[in-house]
Amino acid sequence: MNEADALDIAQYAVWTVLTASGPAVAVAMFVGVGIAFIQALTQVQEITLTFVPKIVSILLAVAISAPFVGAQIASFTNVMFQRIETGF
Repeated sequence: MNEADALDIAQYAVWTVLTASGPAVAVAMFVGVGIAFIQALTQVQEITLTFVPKIVSILLAVAISAPFVGAQIASFTNVMFQRIETGF
């Protein structure tokens, strides 16, 4: 294995992590911005108001996107096993 192979594996691993975590992070961001906007409009600054909707929405997003995340991780695993089998 040379430097190009190691860099390729690291790049693919980082891309897999970003695509697998993307749905949950995007939902958390949009829900957080929406709640912050509502709090700014109503001037209600209750700290627990931000956590409960975010947690529920992230759990729903993870449950809905689980097949996509699993497919991304399985694809990465298959590529790594194929590279190990062929000797990089």
